[in-house]
Amino acid sequence: MRGPSEAFPLDEASLLAALEPPIAEDPVRIREILAKARVMNGLDDQDLPPLMALQDPDLLGELFESAQWVKDQIYGNRIVMFAPLYVSNLCANECLYCAFRASNRDLPRRALEQAEIAAEVGHLLAQGHKRLVLVAGEAYPKEGLDYILSAIRTVYSTRRGNDNIRRVNVNIAPLTVDDFRRLLEAQIGTYQLFQETYHRETYQRMHVRGLKADFDWRLGCMDRAMLAGIGDVGIGALFGLYDWRFELLALMHHARHLEDRFGCGPHTISVPRIEPAEGSATSEAPPHAVTDGEFLKLVAILRLAVPYTGLILSTRERPEIRSRALQLGISQISAGSRTNPGGYEDDSLEAGAQFSLGDHRSLDEVVRDLAETGFIPSFCTACYRMGRTGPDFMDLAKPGEIKAHCHPNALSTLQEYVDDYASPETRQAAEALLADTLAHMDGRAKARAEAMVARVKQGERDVFC
Repeated sequence: MRGPSEAFPLDEASLLAALEPPIAEDPVRIREILAKARVMNGLDDQDLPPLMALQDPDLLGELFESAQWVKDQIYGNRIVMFAPLYVSNLCANECLYCAFRASNRDLPRRALEQAEIAAEVGHLLAQGHKRLVLVAGEAYPKEGLDYILSAIRTVYSTRRGNDNIRRVNVNIAPLTVDDFRRLLEAQIGTYQLFQETYHRETYQRMHVRGLKADFDWRLGCMDRAMLAGIGDVGIGALFGLYDWRFELLALMHHARHLEDRFGCGPHTISVPRIEPAEGSATSEAPPHAVTDGEFLKLVAILRLAVPYTGLILSTRERPEIRSRALQLGISQISAGSRTNPGGYEDDSLEAGAQFSLGDHRSLDEVVRDLAETGFIPSFCTACYRMGRTGPDFMDLAKPGEIKAHCHPNALSTLQEYVDDYASPETRQAAEALLADTLAHMDGRAKARAEAMVARVKQGERDVFC
């Protein structure tokens, strides 16, 4: 039984009203907001519309500079790496923007057998990945949720030599509280689900059939997940379905609701833009297309509004946009991705994909690019295994104490990648970054990081604190 929706009270009228009057650019007000943001306690509703309306190049530059400063203070130059693992593209919903929708008869359908899932994981391990997000269309084989639980067990049990996937995050259809408890028992990391659009009329127009057509059931999903004990949840909107400014305000309200009710907001927020999807006219011409400039602006505003929340960017975006967004607030990215079941086993196979990719680079190429531009690719999964999740993570993040763990862990996992998987060109770039980073550290943090990196060089693996 699905039970009550448990939806949070989204006040759509008030969000629309906040965006209604034209907002004149007031440099004094903008700089007051940016100064407030640098205190790193987040922003309020009234702070966001003036930033959204910015057009002046100089003030936009100050917004971007502030976002980069806040990101550097909290996350430093670490970028968490992951890959999606699509296990099925079976779907009973009719979402007009998605290739997986039920009426798309031209899409080859596939639900991977457990042996096929293990083969996909083997290919991801061969790339050097340590963290996956398991994704499935919103219809499962006859086993139902047991299919997903079996897939999670398969991912964790698959090994390549002594290597394995250390954390599985999950992006699947909304569940009941009882089923979320079963998902938690499978030792997942973060549960992700995107509302797609928080605008009810647009949502109903874009989701015409299937269980996903129930706006409130989806809206209450994160409440049910957290009621079940899942401490880390990830929310998001699909930008392009409705006015990005409204979606941004709604995301902030959703985050605040979770924090007020459970003592902790979302662990991550994802910012996907609509990309072309096979057989979807809507995806080819989004009703509210977001320009590159608007997209970078919304990333910067998000970083200031929720400074301690991880921001996720997928390979939907082109490399040049990803590079700029990393500077403005993105803290997690996917690399070497495939969005179709079986896509890693046969990387020439594109049939059955959910959407078109903007970044086709391999993990090795992305790691090299990050290292050459001064970012530390991090494969760390320590917080999940050390219990630093939900409110406990935020209790360490807000006073800045989490850095004492994250920075050494990022360096040790990068050294592990260098030793086991990097191409000669990537090894050179990453080793230069490692040496330079360690040289500029001091005190206990430097001693800890040097010791951990040395242990990896001596053959130890999965070294974390």
